[in-house]
Amino acid sequence: MRVCTIGTGYVGLVTGACLAHIGHDVICVDNNPEKVELMKSGHSPIYEPGLSEIMKSAMAANRLQFTTDLGAGIAHGEILFIAVGTPPLPNGSSDTQYVEAVAKGIGQHLNGEYKVIVNKSTVPIGSGDWVKMLVLDGVSERTKQPLLVGGGDSTHAPEQFTPQFDVVSNPEFLREGSAIYDTLNPDRIVLGSNNQQAIDLMLQLYAPIIDRKYAEDTSLPPVSVLATDLGSAEMIKYAANAFLATKISFINEIANICERVGADVTQVSKGIGLDSRIGNKFLNAGIGWGGSCFPKDLAALIHTGADYGYDARLLKAAVSVNQQQRTLVIQKLQTSLKILKGKTIGLLGLTFKPDTDDLRDAPALDIIHILIELGAKVKAYDPIISPQSSTNPYLANVNLVDSPQTLATDSDALVLMTEWSEFQEIDYPHLAGLMRSPIVVDCRNFLSPIKLSESGFNHIGIGC
Repeated sequence: MRVCTIGTGYVGLVTGACLAHIGHDVICVDNNPEKVELMKSGHSPIYEPGLSEIMKSAMAANRLQFTTDLGAGIAHGEILFIAVGTPPLPNGSSDTQYVEAVAKGIGQHLNGEYKVIVNKSTVPIGSGDWVKMLVLDGVSERTKQPLLVGGGDSTHAPEQFTPQFDVVSNPEFLREGSAIYDTLNPDRIVLGSNNQQAIDLMLQLYAPIIDRKYAEDTSLPPVSVLATDLGSAEMIKYAANAFLATKISFINEIANICERVGADVTQVSKGIGLDSRIGNKFLNAGIGWGGSCFPKDLAALIHTGADYGYDARLLKAAVSVNQQQRTLVIQKLQTSLKILKGKTIGLLGLTFKPDTDDLRDAPALDIIHILIELGAKVKAYDPIISPQSSTNPYLANVNLVDSPQTLATDSDALVLMTEWSEFQEIDYPHLAGLMRSPIVVDCRNFLSPIKLSESGFNHIGIGC
């Protein structure tokens, strides 16, 4: 099928590359010329394991193109994905200006061919009908203007045609660091539309994925597909992320009680996770959630409730617990080192999770800010955020180093912020000898307390 993805951020680029990988003819559109040139060379502008390889393979097969020409992309695609950012506004609502611009742009370039316009961006509930209105506004603006022909001064009457399109909500459930796997091995596919023709075309598009032809385990039964109305599909995305974020805040609350009564939250998590009604995922106590999705989606859902006169107290509590959890590491450092002023603290990891270069709302940034305010010197090592590549203003006062050994040298404590797998392979006995005081605050309960103790470290976990 002919596909156009508009926006080559995390969702748009992964979606476009994976659809090309399974055999579709894809054009990805972005308004950033430098970014487009980078992608044309086969390089991904984001760090995502396996993405560059899939891009290069699809481009070699002539199934993946990149352009800044929105009109060319819309003319090409029978299915058009809107995959632009919807960043949070100060009041918690989503900034939908980019969705609005794309929707109007689609309308200005439509012809008589039937198109399925897919909201892949996380958009406020009710955006399906809003996007339809904006597309029609774009059509109206176009048809009111005389069209220049032949490059001269002559004009002819505006094009008269009936736009043929439907809007579908198709929320994404990708995890950064495993987005390729999640695209080809989804738990479910959600399609929201009031038109069966649009649903049928989306089922045709996703048929290879639904049938597990590109899955890691091709013997599994077909992927579950839920076809629903537009509003419900939009709510599913918000509700799923809100539940997962609340689950993390819940186990962190339990961890804080465990510390006070002498229980071990890692054992508690295992015990309650064996209950099939609860499950064991998202029950790892730590420093809380970050990234671009959970904070933004909870804020948007809380704001939506307020718009309709509802106070989402449980969701607000999940946000509050998460924010409070970030200060816990400071308390643990103060308990161990007493005065932090003049101390050197080394952070193992900066990104909000492993296998990504994403620093958006990373807990490490809050910890850095507090430590510097308290007069501490902050060093950091991250496998993907190098001293040469970092342009993040929040890291301006951080001494970024290029190895765990340099990080440990003359540090008063280490704080594990991100559970990069390589951190389990570090020679910790060697690190202990480089430090002023061998202390590790393990904010993810990722390291072995026994091995750390045998290495000469004082291991401090969360909730245990």
